[in-house]
Amino acid sequence: MNFPLYIAKRYVRSKSSQNAVNIINFITFLVIVIGSAALFIVLSGFAGLKTYSLSFSESFDPDLKASPLTGKFISVLPEQETKLQNIDGVLSFSKELEEKVYFLHNEKSHIGYIKGVDSNYNKVTSVDSTLYFGEWLLDSQRGVVGIGIANLLGLTVNNYRSPLQILVPKPKKGAVNQGGFNKTPYNQHNVVVSGMYNVAEDLDKKYLFTSLPVVQKLLEKDSLQISAINFKVDGTKNINSIKKEIAAVFNQNVVLKDRQEQNSTLHRMLNTENLATYLIFTLVLIIALFNVVGAIIMMILDKKENSKTLYYLGATIKELRKIYFVQGTLVTSIGGLVGVFIGSLLIWSQLAFGWLKINAFLAYPVEYKILNVVIVLATIIVLGLISAKIASSRISKKLITQ
Repeated sequence: MNFPLYIAKRYVRSKSSQNAVNIINFITFLVIVIGSAALFIVLSGFAGLKTYSLSFSESFDPDLKASPLTGKFISVLPEQETKLQNIDGVLSFSKELEEKVYFLHNEKSHIGYIKGVDSNYNKVTSVDSTLYFGEWLLDSQRGVVGIGIANLLGLTVNNYRSPLQILVPKPKKGAVNQGGFNKTPYNQHNVVVSGMYNVAEDLDKKYLFTSLPVVQKLLEKDSLQISAINFKVDGTKNINSIKKEIAAVFNQNVVLKDRQEQNSTLHRMLNTENLATYLIFTLVLIIALFNVVGAIIMMILDKKENSKTLYYLGATIKELRKIYFVQGTLVTSIGGLVGVFIGSLLIWSQLAFGWLKINAFLAYPVEYKILNVVIVLATIIVLGLISAKIASSRISKKLITQ
């Protein structure tokens, strides 16, 4: 039998004759439980917020997006489309043409983006699932806008009497060069709103979706010119291999980004916030675990006579130190497990019942991840080992024999 482990387990279970020592030990254990539970809950909350935040952009973002390496537009030839269709791992692709435009309706204006897309767009993104009103109908007369744009301009669905006006400057031409001041320096197109999408505030005020040929005509582009190609890929295939094959089709003249790369700023922000929160709570745990050092030192003093007896019976100073080191490790490990268990119950109850809400309809997003369990337990155990090592090193021959 491991002698230090046997004695340490007895010290963990037994009570001291000094009531103050018992109170200190209880408070120490409680601090560890609360600290580990709080850290686990916060990490689970941030995991839920990250998933929730990314779910907004994922409605618009394809698995893979190809944009021009230089300039704003790229021409896609029919033979290139055939090659893209034959790439192993590409399930579907969709062409788009996007440009910044001026929206005008009933003397109200707003600057946003028009995005012309083809019929495959719904196959590579799930933007049509975000519809709040109306239908996803895109043709030469109809389009879908964000609900933010609709509120700003006072738009309604299927209002043929008062369509939305879209104005865009004519490319590389001014009013004078067009033959005089009587000709307008911009192209105009009217669109009837067929539907409204609702995702996030910034996206809801940004886009108008309509058919690709309409936008190509509005921007004076030919039928081959687009601003990007969106791809839906097979998740079981190697995405880097797919990227190389797509780049080869365009002679390396495109920039390919996966879903995370398309939202690199958002990912970095969320990861930085998560790391900062973890470090802050870890600092709080470090301060709290000073209680472990104090509790072990109090236990050493309280069990001084027992330690002296063990020493005279043949136990070495190293073995006596190991007793209190193991005791501190057991206390922090058990406290961490209990804290994670309590935190898990709270997270599961939030997932099941949504008792904490952001508003009347939306429960606060949380996500239970095994990785967070491992992180919390590893943090608690490592800090507990350090605390126990510091406290147990106080034992010396002079302290025992005096």
